[in-house]
Amino acid sequence: MSALTPPTDMPTPTTDKITQAAMETIYLCKFRVSMDGEWLCLRELDDISLTPDPEPTHEDPNYLMANERMNLMNMAKLSIKGLIESALNLGRTLDSDYAPLQQFFVVMEHCLKHGLKAKKTFLGQNKSFWGPLELVEKLVPEAAEITASVKDLPGLKTPVGRGRAWLRLALMQKKLSEYMKALINKKELLSEFYEPNALMMEEEGAIIAGLLVGLNVIDANFCMKGEDLDSQVGVIDFSMYLKDGNSSKGSEGDGQITAILDQKNYVEELNRHLNATVNNLQAKVDALEKSNTKLTEELAVANNRIITLQEEMERVKEESSYILESNRKAPKQDRTSEGQALSEARKHLKEETQLRLDVEKELEIQISMRQEMELAMKMLEKDVCEKQDALVCLRQQLDDLRALKHELAFKLQSSDLGVKQKSELNSRLEEKTNQMAATIKQLEQSEKDLVKQAKALNTAANKLIPKPH
Repeated sequence: MSALTPPTDMPTPTTDKITQAAMETIYLCKFRVSMDGEWLCLRELDDISLTPDPEPTHEDPNYLMANERMNLMNMAKLSIKGLIESALNLGRTLDSDYAPLQQFFVVMEHCLKHGLKAKKTFLGQNKSFWGPLELVEKLVPEAAEITASVKDLPGLKTPVGRGRAWLRLALMQKKLSEYMKALINKKELLSEFYEPNALMMEEEGAIIAGLLVGLNVIDANFCMKGEDLDSQVGVIDFSMYLKDGNSSKGSEGDGQITAILDQKNYVEELNRHLNATVNNLQAKVDALEKSNTKLTEELAVANNRIITLQEEMERVKEESSYILESNRKAPKQDRTSEGQALSEARKHLKEETQLRLDVEKELEIQISMRQEMELAMKMLEKDVCEKQDALVCLRQQLDDLRALKHELAFKLQSSDLGVKQKSELNSRLEEKTNQMAATIKQLEQSEKDLVKQAKALNTAANKLIPKPH
């Protein structure tokens, strides 16, 4: 099957070329892609004429673009769902040779290429989705590491190869959904690269970004140093999603096991989030304890300072009282100098009193802050206890699910053994039936022989016995 490119990007072919292309190519704008449960349905909207048609029909471009967006969204749904189910059934880390994973990247490449504006270069017009992906590092700082790694890869020579490597690294980092959501929310930046009716500019792009959250449950590992990402051909293989008429539905036991595995992965993901929350709360508690220790030390220093100021105040009072007594006893010529000293002492006392008031206010503020910190620590401890209880409950549920899984597997094995025993019993009954049929045939044959012998004996007896006269 050739690459899925819309007819609007191709020159008008001749009648012979139309006939040949109809045998080899399925255009996204000529078919409606829909879902039947977990299978793909292709419904032709307008049959391609295989006979000479001098006047080709022209369809509305907006209708074609809307149909392409719907088709790509349904293909993305099928690809993501099939990838998650097959990865969970496989139960190991995925690599670049895994076929559903390859098809997922092909579908994502078609989604990112849809409605791209052509940029003029020295070699002609060029369409590449690497430009929009470079914007992600400006919106999400964590994506800068991926972009730098892609630019440092020695084997990548084209923007298409860099875009494919970026998608793989984002999936390995389990941040592909987050990056796509951040990019889609900035439509004023995307308008530089996409047409107004492109998939990334419409609601279908946001839906696909939401579907990508489910890929966080799978683990992937790629080695891109020796992989040729520049020359790969992005072709969607519909045969992986088309429903076979002779295919049978899965058994109920397999469906239950799949559901249990999905629940198990969900619980594990929730457990990871709870562990991260508990770690963050523990870090906050440690920071609060350090801050509390620091405040306690500052409070002790402030208390020591207050005691020192009180002692100094008492000393100043004693000095002032002594000066007053001496002024009463001293002659008038000495009272002027003593009055100046007294005014300076009063001024110094006033400053010390104001300083003491300031220190007391600061001490009250520190005490209120300490009380708030203690209250916050109690609330955090309560929250941590609740999280730990929830974590214990989730682990208990996970153990119950694992026990149920083992029980279902045991029942499945028992049912398989019963079916095998019944088949063996049926084969034995068939053998006995065949033996009885053979015995019946022998008895019938012997009966026929006995009848013949009896007839012969009757005939001989009739001949021997004389007839009465």
